[in-house]
Amino acid sequence: MTAAQVVSAVATGAGVLVVVLAALRALVTRDVLVRLHLITPVTSVGGPLIGLGLAIPNGWTAPTAQILVTVFLLALTGPVLGSATGRLVARADGAAAEGDR
Repeated sequence: MTAAQVVSAVATGAGVLVVVLAALRALVTRDVLVRLHLITPVTSVGGPLIGLGLAIPNGWTAPTAQILVTVFLLALTGPVLGSATGRLVARADGAAAEGDR
């Protein structure tokens, strides 16, 4: 097993672990805002690690570029969309601050 294969396996495994742990925690959490918070590690850590694990063994090819662009967009927009959705939920619950309205 080469060093690239080891790094790929470790990155993919770590990413999958983050996603699975967040999903398991979301199963037992009742609060919508806490569940929404659990999406952030998936998009910020899990997705990029899995993408890195998939990109390393492929080398610099068109599929690798597609993987990296997708992971970049996920990591960039995931936390922003989670924050915006959280504000909408807080407004609906009447918990938003006066400056947010």
